Amino acid sequence: MKLQRFLAVFSSRNKEFLRDRSALAWNILFPVLIVMGFAFAFSGESLDLYKVGVIKEQAPATRPEFLATRYIQFIPVTELNAAIIKVERHQLDMLLDLAARRYWINDSSPKGYILEQVLRGTSSGEFSKQAVSGRGIRYVDWVIPGILAMNMMFSALFGVGYVIVRYRKNGMLKRLKATPVTPFEFLAAQVASRLWLIMAVTVTVFIGTDLFIDFRMLGSYLDLFIVFALGAVSLISLGMVVAARTASEELAGGLLNLLSWPMMFLSGVWFSLEGVHPLLKKLALIFPLTHLTEAARAIMIDGAGLLDIAPHLLALAAMSGLFLAIGSYLFRWE
Repeated sequence: MKLQRFLAVFSSRNKEFLRDRSALAWNILFPVLIVMGFAFAFSGESLDLYKVGVIKEQAPATRPEFLATRYIQFIPVTELNAAIIKVERHQLDMLLDLAARRYWINDSSPKGYILEQVLRGTSSGEFSKQAVSGRGIRYVDWVIPGILAMNMMFSALFGVGYVIVRYRKNGMLKRLKATPVTPFEFLAAQVASRLWLIMAVTVTVFIGTDLFIDFRMLGSYLDLFIVFALGAVSLISLGMVVAARTASEELAGGLLNLLSWPMMFLSGVWFSLEGVHPLLKKLALIFPLTHLTEAARAIMIDGAGLLDIAPHLLALAAMSGLFLAIGSYLFRWE
């Protein structure tokens, strides 16, 4: 390798990037938006590490010292059975009944164990432990639907977005323009092509990991397949919107990151959104990954059927149609 040739290529690539004002601006703006988003989501005097649901059916005679513990977020709840289910699903680390002096934890939850020790140390045995009804849910059972959905998201957005942008950049789309193929036909073919690949990978990963981990699966495998397929179509169609007019791979990467990172953190993939800012809960509903994750989780953990998750299916179907229509309208060959 000659240093002169290396420096020539290095210099030309830098000039290409710096002259792409949109990509340059986005690479500066995107980290700022991420920092601002996290600052808003986790704003407050301190970051709470634990979530404890508190039932206040009757005002206790004395306030337990446990309620003054720092770094614990105490969330008022009214429905006992619904709150116990949240403890099973790791949405709440502990459930505390002040009137009856009892508490619930998931025995497989490390956070629940720590909270139990803190409660015993500060309350001198005032509270009695209640067994969580039903089979306890492991964290891996709770998180696996989100991991599969997140993997589909990256494959759909980046696998489609970059390909179309590259087609446009190397002139392939310009040649296709001379054919009778319409933008909708071209985009629909891209959706179908990517869909079977994503589903094949997802099914393979699910079966392979299930052999070793033995996921909790109470619902229908066919229903789960339908949910993942509909979710994949929605995510692929969203990637089409980004690639409809973008000609720069750098800009496409920035826009795809703008979509993927908020979805990854606000769609309940890794942690429950219980107790977060109400605005973030509402914002999460505009993302297809949220509906995909919650629907898949309901089928696997709760044994829900298609009718039970109909709102999520309708949302995914509506998003798919909307994204594909917008992508077709905005699409340009050159």
